[in-house]
Amino acid sequence: MPLTNTQYASIMRLYDDIKTANRRMQSDRYNEVTALCPDIADIDSEIIDLSMKTARARIEADSSDTDTDELASSLKSLNERKVAALASIGKPADYLDDIFTCPYCKDSGYVDGKRCICFNKKAIDLIYKDSNLKNITADENFDTFSLSWYNNTDVDPATGLTPYINMQKVLKVCHDFVDNFDNTFSNLLFIENTYIEQTILSNCIARALMDSCHSIIYLTAGEFFDSFKSDDFKEFGSSKFDTSFFVECDLLIIDDLGTETASDYNFSNLFNTINERLLRRKSIIISSNLEMPDIETRYSQRIFSRLVSAYSILRLFGDDIRCMKKLSPTKRS
Repeated sequence: MPLTNTQYASIMRLYDDIKTANRRMQSDRYNEVTALCPDIADIDSEIIDLSMKTARARIEADSSDTDTDELASSLKSLNERKVAALASIGKPADYLDDIFTCPYCKDSGYVDGKRCICFNKKAIDLIYKDSNLKNITADENFDTFSLSWYNNTDVDPATGLTPYINMQKVLKVCHDFVDNFDNTFSNLLFIENTYIEQTILSNCIARALMDSCHSIIYLTAGEFFDSFKSDDFKEFGSSKFDTSFFVECDLLIIDDLGTETASDYNFSNLFNTINERLLRRKSIIISSNLEMPDIETRYSQRIFSRLVSAYSILRLFGDDIRCMKKLSPTKRS
């Protein structure tokens, strides 16, 4: 499971917190039962002493089998007395046993050297939180994506395709992007004049990859550039994003590129992020309402050349799907 060092450390701190809480609960239980039945504390003391004697007897060469058998029998008797004492105050036999939130890994996060299912669940929850996509709507995923909303009559003069046929092709590219994400390095650039389809598609991709525990972060262009300012200039305050994560995460999504203030500072940070992720072979999805000639004019040649050479450029056109869904929740036939 691909996690940043920061994310991994955060998950392990959760396990430390769980262990601390469970130890506190176990201590409270012990105080409870010994207050009700003081004999339990005496029995526990005897069990500890006898357990140490049994352990020494097993490793000492001059200890006979009879000695160890007698010690084991005495230990069994003490445990039976403890169970009876617990029962006398209405407590089950395992009431004072170690408490584990996860019975599989015993709150270590690992089973036989592999990450436990509880670790994976914590990772998914953390990835969603860190991604800035906590509010992905339930209907913006590949399972619910419907082509029936797209016009299959009007032909776009630039491509010779209807919105329906174009979206079929784009959707296949998006599926391939997810299906081959771990084996093939690729980047996507969505070009559209309304942001509607590109946002939905970015959410579909993000949802699919986060559900398979990939680390993703989504930002609008404004959030992306402001994060650098918060790092570099105190007057901008603090950002919830560590900009180092922009080159560490598995997938970076930058939405609405072109809406930010044009400045050498912003463009330098954009170039450095794009270039560093190219060198690390880590994917980016960028969406913009700018056409390619406008991108070339607005940004440096270094940025434009990398977008042209290393990104699959997907042009989107058609109706405002979200608006259509609000006006008519029934799909087109």
